[in-house]
Formats: sequence, C-alpha cells, structure tokens
Amino acid sequence: MLKKVLIANRGEIAVRVMRTCRELGVQTVAVYSELDRNALHVRLADEAYALGGQSAAESYLNTEAILGVLERSGADAVHPGYGFFSENADFARAITSRGVTFIGPPPEAIEVMGDKISSRRAAEAAGVAGVPGRSETLADAAEVVAFGEEFGWPVAIKAAFGGGGRGMKVVESPADAEAALESAQREAQSYFGRSECYVERYLAWPRHIEMQVLADAHGAVLWLGERDCSAQRRHQKLVEESPAPNFPDEIRTAMGEAAVRVARACGYVNAGTVEFLYQDGDFYFLEMNTRLQVEHPVTELVTGLDLVEWQLRVASGEALPFAQGDVTRTGHAIEVRINAEDPAQGRFTPSPGTITALRPPAGPGVRLDAGYESGDTISQYYDNLIAKLVVWGPDRERARRRMLRAIEETTIEGVATTLPADVVILSDDDFVEGTHSTKWVETRLDFSELPAATGASVTVGDGRVRKDVTAEVNGRRVTVALWVPENGDELNRPVSTAAKPRRQHHAGVLGSGSGKVTVPMQGTIVKVAVEVGQRVEAGETVVILEAMKMENTVAAEKSGVISAVRVATGDSVATGDVVVEIE
Repeated sequence: MLKKVLIANRGEIAVRVMRTCRELGVQTVAVYSELDRNALHVRLADEAYALGGQSAAESYLNTEAILGVLERSGADAVHPGYGFFSENADFARAITSRGVTFIGPPPEAIEVMGDKISSRRAAEAAGVAGVPGRSETLADAAEVVAFGEEFGWPVAIKAAFGGGGRGMKVVESPADAEAALESAQREAQSYFGRSECYVERYLAWPRHIEMQVLADAHGAVLWLGERDCSAQRRHQKLVEESPAPNFPDEIRTAMGEAAVRVARACGYVNAGTVEFLYQDGDFYFLEMNTRLQVEHPVTELVTGLDLVEWQLRVASGEALPFAQGDVTRTGHAIEVRINAEDPAQGRFTPSPGTITALRPPAGPGVRLDAGYESGDTISQYYDNLIAKLVVWGPDRERARRRMLRAIEETTIEGVATTLPADVVILSDDDFVEGTHSTKWVETRLDFSELPAATGASVTVGDGRVRKDVTAEVNGRRVTVALWVPENGDELNRPVSTAAKPRRQHHAGVLGSGSGKVTVPMQGTIVKVAVEVGQRVEAGETVVILEAMKMENTVAAEKSGVISAVRVATGDSVATGDVVVEIE
C-alpha cells in the first residue's frame, strides 16, 4: 500500500480522498493557494504546503509549484481529484517520470480519452458509436456554422480537454457561433489550462447516463453500474442518481459492456467513467472521464464499494479480488450538489462569501461530503461546490423523500445555495416519474417563485494578514511567515482579497431605467462588448463577467448610447459596481 499521498486539489474532493487515506493508514499532503491557507482540506491533512498565488493558474494549475512540494514532502503518490490536472497527461507523466505513483490511468490513456476528439475515434474503433460530430479541433467559428448547416441547429461546442460541462456552449444559430466559441475557449482555458474545442450535434431530449468502470493492472475491467445525471443547468449536473429510472436491464448491460470495451481500447487502469447520451432506446458515446467523478458517492452507496480505496489499491498494484458477477447493486441513491449560487427567480447567481453557519443533516441513509465548515470562505476564484448531499433508500421513492427530509434539515448561512432549487427539481412530477432530460431543468421548470437569499456575504478572504517573525527552532535562527488576524480581531473576519485592485465605482445605484449598468456579483471582467458612443438595445450584452469559473453576461437595462465604460478586461469588480453608463 502507498505510504504518503499528495492530493493535488482542494475543497470537497481533497477532503474526501483524505478521509479514505486516514482509514487506510496512508499519510496525506495538502497543497494550498494564498486564499486557501486555512481551508478545511489544509486543516485535515497530515502535512500542508503553500503553492502561492490566488487564481487556479497561479496555484493549483502551477505544475512546477506542485512538483516542488512533491519533492519536499517525499510523497510516493499523487491523487489529482477531479478538475484541475486530473485529466492532464503531461502532469501525469511529470509525476510518473519522477518514480512517483499517479493515482489514475496511465498518461497514454489520458491522452486518448482526455482529448475528447481522440476519445471519439477510440470509441468508434471499439464498436461504440458516438454523437455525430467533428473529430478535429475547431479553427474558427466558420467551422461551427458549416457543421450546423450540415447537421441542423442547435449544435454543441465542447472543450476538447475537459468535461463536466465546463467550456460547453449550445449554439442556436449561425449568428451566435463566434461569441459562443470565444466563450467556450475562455472557460476551457480557465478551468483546464487548454482552450481547444470541438463541435457535435445537440440531441433534442436526451438523458445523460454514465457508467462507472474499474480496472486493475492485471487485465480486469469491470462496470459497476450506471448513474443518471440528466438534471442539469448550463450543462452542470445538479442531481444525480443510481440506478437510472425507467432504464431497461438489457440497455444497462449493453451500456456496461460498451463502457468496458471503451476502457480496454485505451489500456485503462484505475477508476473511470464512460458517459453516454440515451434517447429513444439508443445510446451514444459522449466522452470518458479519466478520473473520479463528482457523483461517485451514489455508486458507492448502491454497491458498498469505496471507490477511493480501490483507486489507492489499484495504484499500489493490487488485483481486483472480485469479478463482474460479484458486483451487486442494492437500493437507490440520490445526490444533490450544494453550490454557492442563488437560484432566486431562476438566475443561479454565483454567491461567494463566508459561511457563517453550517449545520448538516443526519439520520438513516444520509451522507454529506463537504469541503467547508462554518467560518470558511468560498472564493470567487474557484469552483462553487460547497458540498454533496447523498442519501440511500431501499427504492427510488424512499430515497427521494429521504433527500427532501435531509435538505429540510440542512442549514447553510452566509452564502446562497442551490438547495431551494433542488427541492423544486425533486418535487416535480417529471422527476418523480423519471421522464426528465438534460434540457428539462432549463425548459420546463419554474424557479420564479424562489425568493432571493438574505444575509449572504460577498467578501472573499479569511481576514488574516502576513507577519514575518524571527524565531529559533532547535537553536537555529529562522524567519517564518505567519498569517494572523488583522489588528488582533476575530480570526475569520472577512476582508476583500481580489487578485487586482478593483476600480472604485459607485455601488448600489441599480434602478430600472437608470442607465447605470451594475454587476450582480463579485467577479472578473473577461470581455467588454461595447465602447463609448455605441448604441445598444435593452437586453444587449455589455460585459461578460467570470465568477466561480462560470461566465455570466451583464446586459443593458435600457436602450441608448454608451456614455462611459468604467471597466476593462481583467478588472475585478464587486457586487453593485457600475460597469457601463447609458444615456
């Protein structure tokens, strides 16, 4: 068994991996950015090392910084979690070239499947058909238009080196192609460190069904069961469950066997997920995620397997001690993602800030995988996942009712969360009957009655300042950096720690027809779409704001002529800041 694992990630998944390591007697090493210096995953680790920087690019996507920690810590393995470097073959190869174990598939498998284009080709070679699409990266928007004209609109632009809906944009018409491609490339670069994208057909009413696979280095490849992840908004999963409802056993078996063929085709080892779109009795290969999935707990609850444990055991060289016929699934599990977003009136506005209270649910069949505790701060610079609430029941209806009860027991204050929207989803007749699709949340559900969250914090940071202190350690004089409460105040008093000094605007002046366009959330301006003297119509995009790794358009509130542009690309802004003025 491995001795010491460096977890090259943060938040909920880092905490999740640490807990299994602790149970197995494996030491853990955390890495952290400046904003995460007192984060939960740092507090729980046996050792923790600073990466420096605030943004993901400066910290968790800084290969040299992570390799430096690997050398200093003496860790014999690296677990990448999900996101960041989890599907980056160059990173995996940099780890293995140092004689350190990468807890995941071989770099060659990541290269084949981590690149969504080559994965389509590999699946086709294994006899598994994919959604119709181009098997080359996009050079420009004209290629999107040509594909749409050939296969019909809408079409989907997707990140070639990512997953989870990041960097995915649906294009409804030729006029939208250029802006959609630019946006997809920016999100892909921000989240995965690579901007390449491709295009494929967008199905009318599909379900998103994925198959968990597990393979060892001794030739065994198993499918453990499927997960239905069809409840999505902006291609981000909100609710996942296993088994999939209204899913024929013969399709389940065929999909599982197809997933095994795809995994074998790339020489896959460790835990992975093969994703499919299912519609009208047919399924199409979508992509393979060469990592642990966010929604892996629902598979764990119905199979009784700890997938992180088996990741570690397989990476240690152990053979799987069970065969396909030994895999059993019992009952039903449902997971809801608790994101720091305000779903009021269906807007799902990012809600970074400090959690002032977090009281988890309890009771039979309830599990909460959280990356934060009360007093912790959720930064605008990272993913907005606070926690995952997972329940198990003897059947789907019991699990659904148990989830509603667990949500009712959950208290999170200081930031808005998606829990009110989860109640709407779980209570709708389409979900109850299992007839929903990936487009259902955005086209059928009504969140207009959800009230705005109250008392949500919008500051980022832990209220500490750096103090350099000289001390003696074992008789040796050293200077160390301490992060202490500013002015001696309470430990977690929130302060603003924006990456750049934000421009000082007049805040809080939004009013219908005022002509002063403000931003609804804290974030970074990634594009300014207007200039002084330009005429705009009400509802037209004036700037694009990135918050919590998602792009959000800010629109003109009235028609008129732009009289002032108060921001530039790269500026950090706070809730209520004026970005554009219209006369």
